Amino acid sequence: MYRILGRFARSARVLLGRERVGQGVTVWPDDVFLVSYPKSGNTWLRFLVGNLTNPQDPATFSNIEEKVPSIYVNHDRQLRRLPRPRILKSHESFVSRYQKVIYIVRDPRDVCVSYYHYLVKYRVLPQGYPLGQFVPRFIADEFEHYGAWGDHVLSWLAMRGKQSNFLLLRYEDLLDDPEFQLARVAHFLKIHATYGNLVRAVYLSSADRMRYLEKRQSRKWISTKRSRQDMPFVRSATAGEWKSVLSAASALQIEKAWGPVMRALGYKVCALRGAGLNLLPLLGRAAYGQGVRSIPCRPGFP
Repeated sequence: MYRILGRFARSARVLLGRERVGQGVTVWPDDVFLVSYPKSGNTWLRFLVGNLTNPQDPATFSNIEEKVPSIYVNHDRQLRRLPRPRILKSHESFVSRYQKVIYIVRDPRDVCVSYYHYLVKYRVLPQGYPLGQFVPRFIADEFEHYGAWGDHVLSWLAMRGKQSNFLLLRYEDLLDDPEFQLARVAHFLKIHATYGNLVRAVYLSSADRMRYLEKRQSRKWISTKRSRQDMPFVRSATAGEWKSVLSAASALQIEKAWGPVMRALGYKVCALRGAGLNLLPLLGRAAYGQGVRSIPCRPGFP
């Protein structure tokens, strides 16, 4: 009885536009979605896009939900009132209703480390929980249920990788050459951006500036105000942290789970010998001409 009433109440909230809808968000044909698996650089990309599209009003944690809002922390009624075209953040696996998508992908070994700290910050995991025990749970998608990393990535690349309304970014390439990668984003969004515009957007979205803003606005941003304030949301913002944090056995577990997908995306996979599965034809345009650079294995990895 209570379950039925609860479902009725939620349905009423959705109809009235008062529900933080997530998957059920109203989608307009001209929407652009910034999609990623959790902890893959989506917040950084939101800041970059926000600072690129409106350089006179820099993105902060206090206004990011107005500039590039998340479908998970805003009511559908609020989102429908935004000027179009909207740019929205999503963590969903493939959604056919999303007509235009920028997908950011990150080495799953680094995703795993970042996700672990995120879950401790949000009190899902207790302080001191063994990272080695977390890894198989991460691989099994035991937490937020967006799908396992490999399934999530392939759902988008297989369905949209060959289409012109899909742009693939690698977090590592964005770190290596942010102005160039942001220029690709600007071209995709049909925004005329000078080199000065790109440099300014990158500067305003730097990890140091985001950490500065977080210290002053963490208690106000809806995504962090109820989390532990003694742990940062913006952490290392680097590539390859897994090499000094994950054990060889844990890294091997991740590589065995998703090695062919990782290799197709340009990540060095030490556990995968020989030719393996060739996923490049499946990825199509998404894997072509991206200038991906292999990230070397940790020294001494078997």
